[in-house]
Amino acid sequence: MEDTDRKRTISLIEKYRVIAIIRMTDSARIKKVVEAIRAGGVHGIEITMSVPNAAEIIESLQHENDGSAIIGAGTVTDSKTASRVIDAGAQYVVCPILDTEIIETCQDRGILCIPGCYTPTEIHTARKAGAELIKLFPATSLGPDFIKDIRGPFPALKLIPTGGVTVENAGSWIAAGAVAVGIGSDLLKKDVIQNEQYDLLTERAKLFVGYVNRASSAKS
Repeated sequence: MEDTDRKRTISLIEKYRVIAIIRMTDSARIKKVVEAIRAGGVHGIEITMSVPNAAEIIESLQHENDGSAIIGAGTVTDSKTASRVIDAGAQYVVCPILDTEIIETCQDRGILCIPGCYTPTEIHTARKAGAELIKLFPATSLGPDFIKDIRGPFPALKLIPTGGVTVENAGSWIAAGAVAVGIGSDLLKKDVIQNEQYDLLTERAKLFVGYVNRASSAKS
């Protein structure tokens, strides 16, 4: 069952293609933010460890999840934290770095681990350790052409660029071969959230998803 759950998580990430990275310090507003962006078509939700009580928030979101949201934990840098968020219900674990112990911990629990990689060597090491999806980070320093180049020797590579992904360039990443993109501040505008303009979050999510879907359709 766990292997099936992991494969379903991968399938949903590849289907929806967008993961919203939530780094808010005001955890009281997270539920409304998640509702707003999901209304706009963003169903991948990553709660980072910088969020106060992140594990408890993941557990709460999963309690209300009807199965269509993909709720994971981000900025996980050690196996102990990985185990804690998995216990809370995280469907996937995202790391800003490559740590094979975290990959092993997730595999033992039947949970998808998305390690952060920057170089071809790190990517190769992550794949050998069993990583099925890889976070390309920080993507802003590399650019979409990196994906085209790296998929020459690694044609089956499944990358998720994160860091510097915007509404305007998201389509370029998908067109270059990314299976999904991770986006934070350009989707989750601080001033919009502080002013509780959740309708604007929904509209921005729709815009973002539209760019990604068009790029995906053009590529296929």
